Amino acid sequence: MEVHPTDATEGAILVSEPSVLIVDRSDENREVLKAALERRGCKIFSASRAERGLELARQHRPDVIVLDLELSDSSPEELCAPFARESQANRTNLVVLGSLRRPRGPLFQGEFVAKPYHYGPLVRRIEELLDTAGHRYARCA
Repeated sequence: MEVHPTDATEGAILVSEPSVLIVDRSDENREVLKAALERRGCKIFSASRAERGLELARQHRPDVIVLDLELSDSSPEELCAPFARESQANRTNLVVLGSLRRPRGPLFQGEFVAKPYHYGPLVRRIEELLDTAGHRYARCA
């Protein structure tokens, strides 16, 4: 967890929770990832539609955005582009899930995880990204 000193009370600290936004139309995928990451101390935001996911990304500026490319009928590049821009603007890690191919273009700097994927390695990769974002938190053994 990121720790920030405060001037209000000597010796007091403010702790920020690591946060993850999951944008996936599958209720099951969102729930499994949410449960696994919440057990690890993460605050989770989730959306089943791209538009709502972008709203949440702009409002909460999560540390990691997990985006399923099969969210809509848009091309992977069309779907990914606004999330990639948001990711770059807020220095947020972007993890893209897809069965087709890695999105191309100058904006995409994120991680690509091919489907079908296993939840364990995906959760570990998200943890690694949170660690590089400066968050330290308890992991389940």
